[in-house]
Amino acid sequence: MPHRAGQQHPVLHMGHTVLPMTQEDGELDSLVRKRIRALRVAQGWSLEELATRARLSQSSLSRIENGRRRLALDQLVTLARALDTTLDQLVETATDDVVTSPMIDSTHGSMRWTVKGDPGMSVVRQRMTEPPPENPARMRAHPGREWLVVLSGTASLMLGHRRIRIETNQAAEFPTMMPHAIGAEGGPCEILGIFDRDARRGHQREDGVRDAQGPRA
Repeated sequence: MPHRAGQQHPVLHMGHTVLPMTQEDGELDSLVRKRIRALRVAQGWSLEELATRARLSQSSLSRIENGRRRLALDQLVTLARALDTTLDQLVETATDDVVTSPMIDSTHGSMRWTVKGDPGMSVVRQRMTEPPPENPARMRAHPGREWLVVLSGTASLMLGHRRIRIETNQAAEFPTMMPHAIGAEGGPCEILGIFDRDARRGHQREDGVRDAQGPRA
């Protein structure tokens, strides 16, 4: 039901239950409404499509997005599920620590940082000048998965018995249980790699020193 001008009310309301907030109600109210619409548009769904998935009327969803209907907790839970997200993500507020300071290894030309939203993931930017080792005994194999994109130059990925060229602006993804190593081909290259938790551990030695086979995550 629309609220009267000047009426104070909690942003998320269901009966007498109020979800604790860390920002002014009006700011969070607006943020949640914009987020619902942005997620709907990103999925390519019309108001009717999302309303059907959330079991709401199209007019109710339109009023929610446009600020003409109070945000009820039970409706937000349903909308979060329909949008393939969680209630926590739907109502989370912006944080001040947007900028981070990567760990820089000048000796090996690399920088590394963890993903705040998922501390198990880490990102490594690395400049490489040496080709990968061709001796299978020097390749790694460990649980996990890696993703990488070549920012400049040409990288050479040894994956089992295969040698794969990865050019600038090309990306690769592979399970790290396959013996692998990466290096430069025909000159220096720069890569950006993403490691899941297991792959990150696999690329760390107990003493924290970088191996010769590739970047440490």
